[in-house]
Amino acid sequence: MINAIIKRLPSGVEDKLGTNPCRGPFRGLVIIVLAGVAFSICAAGAMADVAVSRSSTLTRLTLEELMNIEVETVYSASKHEQKVTEAPSSVSIITSDDIRKYGYRTLADALKSVRGFYVTDDRNYSYLGVRGFGRPGDYNTRVLLMVDGHAINDNIYDSAAIGTEFNLDVDLIDRIEISRGPSSSLYGSNAFFGIINIVTRNGRELDGAELSADAGSLGTARGRLSYGKTSAKGVGYLVSGTVYDRKGGNLYFPEFDPSNPGADQRAADNGVAAGADGDRSMSAYAKLSFPEVILSGGYISRRKGIPTASYGTVFNTDDTYTMDVHGYLDVKFDHDIDSRSNILARLSYDEYWYYGDYLFDAATPPAPESLYFNKDVVYGRWFAGELKFSHTVFSGDKITLGAVFKDNLAQNQINYNASPYEEFLHDRRKSLVWALYGQDEVTFFDRAILNAGVRYDHYETFGGTVNPRIGVIYKPVDKTAFKFLFGRAFRAPNSYELYYNDGGLSSKVNPDLKPETIDSYEAVFEQYIGTHLRGNVSVYRQNIHNLISLQTDPMDGLLVFRNVNEINARGIEFEMEASSPGGSRGVVSYAVQKAEDSQTHEILTNSPQHLAKFNLSIPLMREKVLAGLEEQYMSRRRTIAGNYAPAFSVMNLTVSVQKIYNGFDVSFSIYNLFDRSYGDPASEEHVQDRIEQDGRNFRLKISYIF
Repeated sequence: MINAIIKRLPSGVEDKLGTNPCRGPFRGLVIIVLAGVAFSICAAGAMADVAVSRSSTLTRLTLEELMNIEVETVYSASKHEQKVTEAPSSVSIITSDDIRKYGYRTLADALKSVRGFYVTDDRNYSYLGVRGFGRPGDYNTRVLLMVDGHAINDNIYDSAAIGTEFNLDVDLIDRIEISRGPSSSLYGSNAFFGIINIVTRNGRELDGAELSADAGSLGTARGRLSYGKTSAKGVGYLVSGTVYDRKGGNLYFPEFDPSNPGADQRAADNGVAAGADGDRSMSAYAKLSFPEVILSGGYISRRKGIPTASYGTVFNTDDTYTMDVHGYLDVKFDHDIDSRSNILARLSYDEYWYYGDYLFDAATPPAPESLYFNKDVVYGRWFAGELKFSHTVFSGDKITLGAVFKDNLAQNQINYNASPYEEFLHDRRKSLVWALYGQDEVTFFDRAILNAGVRYDHYETFGGTVNPRIGVIYKPVDKTAFKFLFGRAFRAPNSYELYYNDGGLSSKVNPDLKPETIDSYEAVFEQYIGTHLRGNVSVYRQNIHNLISLQTDPMDGLLVFRNVNEINARGIEFEMEASSPGGSRGVVSYAVQKAEDSQTHEILTNSPQHLAKFNLSIPLMREKVLAGLEEQYMSRRRTIAGNYAPAFSVMNLTVSVQKIYNGFDVSFSIYNLFDRSYGDPASEEHVQDRIEQDGRNFRLKISYIF
């Protein structure tokens, strides 16, 4: 299957790795005003509905209205199901309905809508920024990404895949739980800024076969076939497969245009990279569920062209690309011993493979006979397990104890030139991580909750670390919550940061890296008003020590990861949501954030100080035609060169028609509706100071349930 996408590996590489992967200006003010007007319309409808509902009994409400009364629940914040207002975190939830209404194509698209979050794209991977932190060169290592509780971050880069390299089709997502704040007290490393848990659909929700196909701009095509059922005895299954292909368009980079002063010495082809932005993938997912046991597995194989000529590679070629393959199997046993006690056991196995093919030229100007390939080959393999016991000692006191291990069976990295063969890195490692954690959640007088937890993690590389979290939640009434939260978390330096080098071509090792740590203080106010109005305000401060950052050593010009100075961040986030009885729903959020070096007081690169977002869904024909509109504003961001990527706003529109005929659903999306030009700050490996993003583009999607 993989060989249908990539060339075969050079002879002997499989043996070196120990495996064969082929087998195994709409500016902020305008946006806020527009959002406020639309939001007021929704809020007026919601408040009118509140007045009506006070004179109605529950038996007169529709099922939809009854559901709206309930406060949403979250599992991942405390490793047990609880109301969002009772969780020791500021929580956001994205539903499958949101994904459909707003035409989200990837997990990255969905996360762009979350308050305080933003996404950067370098036309190879998508990178998540959280509360002003979006460090260039970071592969999403500071957020723990899970699918149904199974950690997706790999064991080489610790990367959380959120773009087309994510191994789950977004149509299979039931909901996305985002819990902000340090969570190492339960989850260990990577749970630095928070956790994202993807809850998948089940066979009962699908209840048959579903075929989906979409086509769009830039030669984009995708197809998915899913089937799911659940028996009367509660045994369910779901299987699904997806293929994706995107040709990509021709991209202009002025840094490679010979007519521009100071253009790169590799400049050619008038700065146009033609056909070098391709993106192809195949993914599969399966789940078999019994009343107490769930077996699941996922797989992704993705090949992405690199049009930016990063790391000094040849410009305008489709021979430079990266390949990511990740597969996992997971079994979970969840048993209620009695009405007060529960035991959960989980065992999983993952394999991750990465292949980077980089075309270089030894001559200036380039010459055909001087071309050569430098190749990265990475293989990771690991077992992980967890045993968790929960017990309610008495009413309002819930204790959770757990033990975790992760046996990294392979953490292998190779770098070499292909012809003639010259090896620069051959690093094969194994490691073991184990941890113990405990949490106590005590409720006082049904109004106050004390949630306290601590976890000890032990690494073979640097030893042990202890990380606590404490939250005090006060609920004067059922739908009002005040939260006061403190948490400490760490992130261990990964194998890539510690040991990777390519023979001095572009980077070098730093085995003396220390873990980075964060102390976070946050106050949250959450309010539900009636059945259709909700508000949230969060104020936070974060102090980061020994931040690991990719830098260029001025002595030799090589890239290297280093622990830099302490970073301080503070901010405030505001969000309001309103819905009307007619089915309209609006969400507006605004975040002011400042992340800076504590010594120089310089704002971090790729760190916007203002984020404004607005989502509005309106039924044009009830239960048939729906319009989903979203607008996102981001203030300017400093680049590595000390310049600024200008502020921008982007509007997306999706119109969906449901149940047209015998199970057919159709949706049409326009992304970047007004064709705004904007770019993201580039990281150290790029010549570009910022990388331009896509202009207006389209998608037509057809789904059929049978």
